[in-house]
Amino acid sequence: MSDDKLQPLREQIDAIDAQLLALLNQRARVAQEVGHVKAVTNAPVFRPEREAQVLGRIAANNNGPLPSSDLQVIFREVMSACRALEKRVSVAFLGPVGTYSEQAVWQQFGQAVVGLPCVSIDEVFRSVEAGTADFGVVPVENSTEGTINRTLDLLLQTTLSISGEVALQVHHSLMTKTGSMEGVTRICAHSQALAQCQGWLNDHYPDIERQALASNGEAARLASVDASVAAIAGEMASKLYGLPLVQAHIQDDPHNRTRFVVIGCLKPAASGRDQTSLVLSVPNKPGAVYELLAPLAKYGVSMTRFESRPARTGNWDYYFYVDIEGHAQDAKVAQALTELEQQAAFFKVLGSYPFAI
Repeated sequence: MSDDKLQPLREQIDAIDAQLLALLNQRARVAQEVGHVKAVTNAPVFRPEREAQVLGRIAANNNGPLPSSDLQVIFREVMSACRALEKRVSVAFLGPVGTYSEQAVWQQFGQAVVGLPCVSIDEVFRSVEAGTADFGVVPVENSTEGTINRTLDLLLQTTLSISGEVALQVHHSLMTKTGSMEGVTRICAHSQALAQCQGWLNDHYPDIERQALASNGEAARLASVDASVAAIAGEMASKLYGLPLVQAHIQDDPHNRTRFVVIGCLKPAASGRDQTSLVLSVPNKPGAVYELLAPLAKYGVSMTRFESRPARTGNWDYYFYVDIEGHAQDAKVAQALTELEQQAAFFKVLGSYPFAI
């Protein structure tokens, strides 16, 4: 009896799937036409502002029952596959495979890209600057441990621009080759991951040596060949390297998140929901920082982040990393930036780009 009721529903699903297949290929053919137009004008294949608008519209028009977040994942992959018909872009990230940086690549670009794992954040920047990769994805701050200082230093020096951001929920797991801690003499991970799990490690394995490595992916790779090593990494690394979990979700903050930025030569146009990142420095005099930021208040521009970093001059000078709401092309933002540049001892726009979806 149940089959009698299910069969008509299955037939409906098959018919809908056939319609979806036809529509997806129709969309792909239109995307190919877009690619031909772009080729004539030498326009970029990846347009983060356009993709952000598409994903925002999906959420705004969704009446359920599918959650908007799930639909955005689906449409991200559709756009990724269609984009690959024009060109399969290459994206450098902190490797090896299985890192959160790689996960951030898929979340931003979809699966239809070429991922290029790099041994360090510096190498990610070099790969993009040299043209080996079209884009790079690098971590910039964590909700528990704060900023990634090396990324800030490289953003100051590079000619590349920020063209997007990714906010990733980070769940750390402890894993070993055997699935137990018997015989384990070292717990390895990136220094940030070790810090984010410090409380849990102190409670459960206070006497085991902790070793910081270049990435969590490297820790997982090492654990896969050495039973004396336990790795802290994500579940993607566990599956990739065949490492059973000793314990899942060992991060001290259950809401632990890491923010990544996309770097490249692309400077996106306004999407309607953007932010702009800057680096500033001020003359060493009383009230200089207050005076510097006054144009933001004057033009009603909201500041969402303010971070200081030593300038390494030996004179207690600082660079200030600032995020503000809006695109550099927006009228009030443009006015504020003009006055900021006039007042600052150093001024650099790192990029204007869509907020993370």
